[in-house]
Amino acid sequence: MIALAAALAVTASALVATVLVRRRVVVVTVSGTSMTPTLHPGEKLLVRRCGIAALKVGDIVVLEPPRVPVSPEVTVLAPLPARTRWQVKRVAALPGDPIPPPAREAAGTLRAVPDGTLIVLGDNDASNDSRLSGPYPADRILGVALRRPAGAPFPGPAIR
Repeated sequence: MIALAAALAVTASALVATVLVRRRVVVVTVSGTSMTPTLHPGEKLLVRRCGIAALKVGDIVVLEPPRVPVSPEVTVLAPLPARTRWQVKRVAALPGDPIPPPAREAAGTLRAVPDGTLIVLGDNDASNDSRLSGPYPADRILGVALRRPAGAPFPGPAIR
């Protein structure tokens, strides 16, 4: 009887731990080429859910593209799919930082990243990112990529 109770306690603990981890960590599969040569389609990323305060320039993030303009100067050029389509990008600038050269045209008259937004760029110059959409709203961030599930770290920033 004691062994059964102990086994149930261990199982319950494992279940609770799994639920708690899943609230904080997700696995995302890369599906496009915007982060090549750093990441390739089919690679899996371990992502820790977080907000903008936990990010630094050079981090790889998973976020939703903007749905509406974040300022009168910035507009979204392409329609978005009906269901959430996450993007994997590298943080190029955070609130208060100067707008990096690749995103200046899309940012309109903005010279610094507005509060509540960030500039993200794919490592591949052909990426659909802040070069086209300007600043991304921070409330669209899913989290920061920690590593590939196999444990391999990411190469350093490829920000130009």
